[in-house]
Amino acid sequence: MRSPIIEVNDVWVRIDGQTILEGVNLAIYPNEFYAIIGPNGGGKTTLLRVILGLIRPTRGEVRIMGGTPAEMRGRLGYVPQFRTYDFQYPITVMEMVLSGRLGHVDGIIKRYGREDVMLAERAMETMGIADLANREIRALSGGEQQRAIIARALVGEPNALLLDEPTVYVDAPTELQFFEILNRLRRTMAIVLVTHDIGAISTHVTRVACLNRRLYTHDTSEITEDLLEAAYHCPVDLIAHGIPHRVLRNHEWEE
Repeated sequence: MRSPIIEVNDVWVRIDGQTILEGVNLAIYPNEFYAIIGPNGGGKTTLLRVILGLIRPTRGEVRIMGGTPAEMRGRLGYVPQFRTYDFQYPITVMEMVLSGRLGHVDGIIKRYGREDVMLAERAMETMGIADLANREIRALSGGEQQRAIIARALVGEPNALLLDEPTVYVDAPTELQFFEILNRLRRTMAIVLVTHDIGAISTHVTRVACLNRRLYTHDTSEITEDLLEAAYHCPVDLIAHGIPHRVLRNHEWEE
């Protein structure tokens, strides 16, 4: 039996008297593509920040490869929500990607070495943006900027990559390419993706869960009505592309 990379055990988070996460249990294994969906405000970003050790749980614990988040933070790559970046800052793609190596560079004066540059070049090549290394980040398209952000997370050679709403500002063709890249990355690391957009879930996903304060897990990649109704607290209809393309239950409306 493989050991999990990430273990979340009975985690509760209360902030300003409000319960954000309630009794969350989760295990992420090597080479998984784990998707967590749920409504805005359901605690998805908070859960990622707890895993990263940026928020201390009120109760429960998180283990990263057997250690604490503080001890093992370097084993995780993190791509926060797109809007948290200031893309007007005058910095090249290479400089941005290299900044992901800061936690691995010793000394008071942080100077990148030959290995850091090599890893940055490899990360950019993986994300298909090697030819953009000397371009300013503000001159790129939204999809190219997103790839640069992920390259920055990859340059630390993580065992798991955590992505928060990564497809919000990309178009459908770019999103398809993006998921294909993530699926290739899954050969060497686990992928954890959170989103409020059910339509963003790719066929490459291996397991899916719903989070709305509590985590409702499902051990396959299938999104079921029961899973969504438990998390969204309302009846749902599933819409599928292809044939059959849509199945709706009879509704009883109350006046």
